[in-house]
Amino acid sequence: MKATGIVRRIDDLGRVVIPKEIRRTLRLREGTPLEIFTDREGEIILKKYSPMMELTAFAGQYAEAMAQSTGLLVCITDRDQVIAVSGGAKKELLQKTISPQLEQVINERTSILAGKDDKAFIHLVDEELEGVTAQVISPIICEGDAIGAVALLSREPRAKFGDMETKLASTAAGFLGRQMEG
Repeated sequence: MKATGIVRRIDDLGRVVIPKEIRRTLRLREGTPLEIFTDREGEIILKKYSPMMELTAFAGQYAEAMAQSTGLLVCITDRDQVIAVSGGAKKELLQKTISPQLEQVINERTSILAGKDDKAFIHLVDEELEGVTAQVISPIICEGDAIGAVALLSREPRAKFGDMETKLASTAAGFLGRQMEG
């Protein structure tokens, strides 16, 4: 655990303010759910809660099945990081923080269909993934909340995604969203 040197007092309602610098660094916003843990030494640990983390193993299997049947690179994210990757690039993407552009796409609940040279093309994580020529991204919605995204990527030189890939990503996102509800 890393000490920050910041001390806060509990107010009369039992609240503690998390300093702005820490909220910014950890991407905590108003309404961000936090899990609360305690340990034997009396420490309280706050951890960002991601409902998608409950589905990590399932999301990995789902991504694997999609990658095998399509030959595409399949990524599934929550609102903070890539939680499942199949079809290659696991090392470059798995458990990496998503890019601000992808975070915006999730928050705005928009879908992206783009080729490498299109204005709409975005990076999933901050580091550019080599050789991606086409992408389709669909947000995962669960009980009205945007909780992540499904991304299909191609490294084929002349790949052009269309209606079929868009529907495939949308179907996957819809299915994962419904899994979270159940």
